[in-house]
Amino acid sequence: MIDADVVVYGASAAGVCAAVSAARCGARVIVVEPGRHVGGMTSGGLGNTDVGDLRALGGMAREFRAAVAEHYGLAVGHFAGPEPHVAETIFLRWLDDPRIDIVLNATVCTVEIRDRRIVSARFSDGSVITADVFVDAGYEGDLLAAAGVSYAVGREDRTLHDEQFAGRREIAPGRHSTPPWISPFLDDESGRSAGSLLPQIRSEPLAEVGSGDGGIMSFGYRVCLSSAEDRIPFRRRDGYDDAHWELGRRIFADAQRRGDVHPTGWYVGLEPNLPGGKADGNSLGPFSLSVLDGSAWEYPDAAAERREEIRLHHLHHAEDLLWFLANDPAVPASVRRGMQEWGLPADEFADTDHLPHQLYVREARRMVSDTILTEHEVRAGAVPDDVIALGSYHLDIREVQRAWRWVYEHPDPIAMVVTEGYLSVPVPIYGVGYRSLVPRREECENLIVPVCVSASHVAFSSLRMEPQYQMLGHAAGMAAAAAARTSRRVQDIDISALQSGLRDSGAVLGV
Repeated sequence: MIDADVVVYGASAAGVCAAVSAARCGARVIVVEPGRHVGGMTSGGLGNTDVGDLRALGGMAREFRAAVAEHYGLAVGHFAGPEPHVAETIFLRWLDDPRIDIVLNATVCTVEIRDRRIVSARFSDGSVITADVFVDAGYEGDLLAAAGVSYAVGREDRTLHDEQFAGRREIAPGRHSTPPWISPFLDDESGRSAGSLLPQIRSEPLAEVGSGDGGIMSFGYRVCLSSAEDRIPFRRRDGYDDAHWELGRRIFADAQRRGDVHPTGWYVGLEPNLPGGKADGNSLGPFSLSVLDGSAWEYPDAAAERREEIRLHHLHHAEDLLWFLANDPAVPASVRRGMQEWGLPADEFADTDHLPHQLYVREARRMVSDTILTEHEVRAGAVPDDVIALGSYHLDIREVQRAWRWVYEHPDPIAMVVTEGYLSVPVPIYGVGYRSLVPRREECENLIVPVCVSASHVAFSSLRMEPQYQMLGHAAGMAAAAAARTSRRVQDIDISALQSGLRDSGAVLGV
């Protein structure tokens, strides 16, 4: 049995900041991380970080940006983010504190609940840890779920919170939409004769527009790419399936017919945007690093074995897409040549074959508490009285699914591939309240959740950025230390004192 004041589950950027913040307040902290790396997406491939309005950035998020600038000897903000290995180095240095212990490769198995409090948690490495306060800083919300705390998954119906952008989206043209007239059928490129679907298309029918279908934003891997001489060429993986990429061939053939072939960087983001001439590959366009076949929909509540299958499915997709774009004869020659100028970085992710160690889980569970942040507060720029961090990034719902539908053209219907879900809507600076980070008191009195916060699907799409997670983790750690020190329920800590402490440590709670 191991005892601490605060246990932080998940060494994401939020988890690191929560642990460091709690330790700075004098708490004894144990960080338990399911993987073998710290930093989550900040060190796992998402280098070109989406920041939003810099006026909203404060606390440990600003501190991290300063540490990045110091590492490179450049002005703050010269790069939006560091190279992945540099991010992890900074986080490991922060965690090098005598009040912090780190346990790697340990997933939560069960928790013991007594009188609405988590007494202890048992982990896959056999350890049992007790603490006064627990912080769930994982992307999946596994600790909150094990504790029996209410949560939601996926898109809600528009009527639930009366949100304009909730639910299944209309099919509309755009950069992330599949161009018209691409047949979904394996044996009929005309789209007139129904048959077997191509790979990478979700077979279930589309829900009604605006309805809550439980859809999850697509996942993917944000690959770090390099044009350096020592780059590792893209490889044809054992198990690579040529048939899996037929949809890509049809999309490129259509682009060539229309004279709409773009430079290589348009497809995966190859503009050097990281130090060392590296690029942060992103999911751009209708056929990208994001996996749109609906497998992400299963992930939040899936068992460990199924999650690993889904993770590998996404990893293989990323690796195979890079090979496909650089080598398949159906890819326009200009795109292939551009891809062949890039490869995997020799100095990143050495223990995972130079591909990232972190799957980009854009959303999973979201806690349902007494206070739910919704589209209304975000778009209105509302700042609640219990504000502990600011948000400012667009509503940013990435593609949810690649599906198909009949289009009723004369004389016979034609089936077309459609991509659905993408949305980007600017918002003003808004506040995130502490009450969105704590469960209902009748469910759990000693848990704080800085990642899977109590928010609607639409509001969460703005909040889900790594700098916001860092600020929310900062607040969660300080609150956890205060609750442990005063033996209070997390719902009953002194909010004014928390806000004062956050301001004293550089947080921005209003502009």
